[in-house]
Amino acid sequence: MEPAILDTQAVFDKFPEEPALKALADLTVAAKYDREELTVTVARENIIAACEAVKQAGYNFLEDVTAVDWYPSEPRFQISYSILSLSLKRRIRLVVRLAGEDASLDSITSVWPSANFYEREVFDLFGVHFGGHPNLRRIMMPEDWKGHPLRKDYPVEGYR
Repeated sequence: MEPAILDTQAVFDKFPEEPALKALADLTVAAKYDREELTVTVARENIIAACEAVKQAGYNFLEDVTAVDWYPSEPRFQISYSILSLSLKRRIRLVVRLAGEDASLDSITSVWPSANFYEREVFDLFGVHFGGHPNLRRIMMPEDWKGHPLRKDYPVEGYR
């Protein structure tokens, strides 16, 4: 396995012909290459533009959208989008970091409709709001459930 590259410029220098990096050059906040996976962090306001850019670069399959709660660290939430290129046989992970007091970003369902249920799951379990989502409501928990069970500050036995 290749050693990790954690410096953004070093990642761009290592992969000058990578179509996703070319497409994301103006949108990248940070980039790393670790465990043979390319991860590019973008600002919250650029997530739709970043998804459109990687799609134009040949990445055509949204595999997953998930979240990590880094509580008590800030920015608290990390939203990760795993995107594949079936023709290039490559994968890229787009990441957006969100502060705990303002955990919201735009929905990417306009770019990939398959994000619909993944975003609902992140909303339900982490409480991250996706603006412009066509049907943002609970998917795993009952509608009257209090809180978001995968937040690290959620009580072990729930709110009573």
